[in-house]
Amino acid sequence: MAAKKSPKLTAAKRRQLPASDFALPGKGKVKGSKGDYPMDTPGRARAAVGRATTNATPAQKKTIKKRVAKKYPEILFEKKKK
Repeated sequence: MAAKKSPKLTAAKRRQLPASDFALPGKGKVKGSKGDYPMDTPGRARAAVGRATTNATPAQKKTIKKRVAKKYPEILFEKKKK
């Protein structure tokens, strides 16, 4: 079964999203945006976590995972084994 694709997120639609729909709320990189790493759909929430692994600081990664897990508890994160 193929994953459901999120609808296209244009800059105008991104500006309309509330801050609660971003994994890192605050001043976003897109002019007029209310944050970085949109998570308005489960697919975008997974993408936010994936992009954070390469683009975010360790503190930001922790925040992103925490906010995604709170909004979408069905998205599970495996803990690394030591």
